[in-house]
Order: sequence, then C-alpha cells, then structure tokens
Amino acid sequence: MVSFSLEGKVALVTGAAYGIGFAIAQAYAEAGAKIAFNCRTRDHLSKALADYAAKGIEAKGYICDVTIEKDVKQMVTDIERQLGTIDILVNNAGIIKRIPMTEMSIEDFREVVDTDLNAPFVVSKAVIPGMIKKGHGKIINICSMMSELGRETVSAYAAAKGGLKMLTRNIASEYGRYNIQCNGIGPGYIATSQTAPLREKQADGSRHPFDSFILSKTPAERWGTPDDLKGPAIFLASDASDFVNGHILYVDGGILAYIGKSPK
Repeated sequence: MVSFSLEGKVALVTGAAYGIGFAIAQAYAEAGAKIAFNCRTRDHLSKALADYAAKGIEAKGYICDVTIEKDVKQMVTDIERQLGTIDILVNNAGIIKRIPMTEMSIEDFREVVDTDLNAPFVVSKAVIPGMIKKGHGKIINICSMMSELGRETVSAYAAAKGGLKMLTRNIASEYGRYNIQCNGIGPGYIATSQTAPLREKQADGSRHPFDSFILSKTPAERWGTPDDLKGPAIFLASDASDFVNGHILYVDGGILAYIGKSPK
C-alpha cells in the first residue's frame, strides 16, 4: 500500500511565513508532520506564528538567517532537541531582484545567489548527518522555471536556480545510498503577494501586460496557486517517492511543454 502519510515526521520548511512555504507547511501538518520554520526577525516570526495558529497548526518558529552557517547549525540543534531529528527539509527561502544585468550591482547579485543557492547548501549540509543516522530523509529544493529558462532582468535568480537544480542532483547522487532522496519542485507563475504587482489591472481595466503574457504561455490559461504545490510537495516528502531521486517536478501548468499560441 502506497503511503502519502507524514504522521510523526519532522519537517523543516525554510521561509515558510507566507506564500508557497506556508502552503507546503500547512499541507505537511494536515498529513501528520510536525512543523518547524524560520524567520529572520522577531516581528516577522510573531506574525507567522499567529497565522499558523489561525489555521489550527501547531508550528515551531525559529529566528535564523539561513545564509549564516552557525545560526543554521544552532536552529537544527534546537529542532532536534524540541521536535526530533529532521525527516523532511524544504529549502524554500528565496529572493528575487528584477534588475537588468548591466545595471545590477555585484552586491545584489551575490545576495540573490547567497539566499537562493548557498543557503540550501548550508541547511542541507546541517540536516544530512541526522538523516544518515536515522536511515532516511527527504530534501526538497524549491527550484524554478528559471532553472531551465532565461529571461530579462533575472540573471542572478536564474543563475542561482540553475545551480540549485544541479545541487539537487548532486545531493541525490552523493547521499542516495543512505536512503536520502533529494528532489526539486519548480513552480510556474504562482499568484502570491510577491507576484501581485504583475497581475494588477491597468487604469483602463485591462490586464497587466505580463499577466496577459503568462496566460498566453500557459496551457492551463491561469496562474498557479500555492495550493497547487501541496500535492507534489506531499508526494516528494512521503514514502510514495522513495525511488524518486534527483528529479525536478515542474508545477507550471504546462509552460515548459508549450511553445505558445499561434499568432492570429
């Protein structure tokens, strides 16, 4: 019998205060997992804990900058002491800076790569020893369509997410013999607070040009929602995916399979 249950599992979802991370953590809690997440500030953490409580979810929150290795090690130690060894890690924390490459400072480029690529390395490195001792583990990296495609103004983000795809495959290659599976989820364009400006109606009531562009490129003819990622996230965290390793599951409504509509 294939099991999608996460009963008794300990899941760390980074950057899960809102949006995609929050939706995945909510799905894991509903499937029986104990939830841990991080924020970088006390105020942010307090609001997130209130949001979890409002959904009836008991979650443990930690103040931690996932780009700082010593802070990550301390967070993992605290989680192991309070909840148990981490069974599931979702490297979800990330940022994007939409700046043309020739106008982007090296500091901005490094900040994006540090958060979107170096941090998943740091957190994965911290949890893998516990997974090896326990004899199993699931690491899920939140990749992107930019793990496959380029687009103007997102050079740092695309570079980081392309690197994250290969980090995913390398973790799978290096630690598969310990019954650790590392896979990625590549969301398409998801309707969140971060993408809200791209979906705002224009003054004349028409769609934002980027909104129209995404609908024309998506066979599903809609933006995704955080809920669309719940099922794939549960699959990759559960025993149902025990022989799936080094795979990137794109949840994009078909964008990567589609050349786009023919001109009229």
